[in-house]
Amino acid sequence: MNLRCIAAYSLISLPLAMAGPLAYAACQTGCNAIVVACYAGAGFTFGVALPVAPPAILACNAALGTCMATCATIALAPTP
Repeated sequence: MNLRCIAAYSLISLPLAMAGPLAYAACQTGCNAIVVACYAGAGFTFGVALPVAPPAILACNAALGTCMATCATIALAPTP
């Protein structure tokens, strides 16, 4: 049996890997970049507390929550 066959068999027999913490962190970074752009588009700075949140900020926060929930599923999803 040559080395290629052994390498191919080894790769085929590996179980599925989990996306893991790096994929989760990359996803969260993407979500945060999007929400910063959303806030900037609305004329606000992300992370600055306001006495009353305008509707645009509420929409940005809702989008961030949806994005972060998606990240949680990505962290648990098996990848081939």
